[in-house]
Amino acid sequence: AVQLVEFGGGSVQAGGSLTLSCAVSGDPNSREAMGWFRQAPRKAREGIAAIYRGVGETFYIDSVKGRFTISEDNAKSLVYLRMNRLKPEDSAMYYCAAVSWKLPSPRLFSEREYRYWGQGTQVTVSP
Repeated sequence: AVQLVEFGGGSVQAGGSLTLSCAVSGDPNSREAMGWFRQAPRKAREGIAAIYRGVGETFYIDSVKGRFTISEDNAKSLVYLRMNRLKPEDSAMYYCAAVSWKLPSPRLFSEREYRYWGQGTQVTVSP
């Protein structure tokens, strides 16, 4: 099993930056790929970034490409999401998730593929 705890959310003005962290514990073989998802009120949860553990290969959806960066620190068992040039439409609850194999790229953004989830951390971006 894998346990995930997100932290680092908060309120920021448009154009600002935040870094979310996801503390990871448990079976490393069950977290070959890690993803960040977000869910705004009355919207479906969407995958926005993913990384292959230990390899460092990263993936992004178009709306965050160039603004967000996913990274990992395996020594500290942390996965980060650095968010720059934030927009009001980035406001959402952000979740990290883990899956036990390196999903092919399109499936990395599908929530149904992930087995383990954190409880989420709120990000609010004001105009």
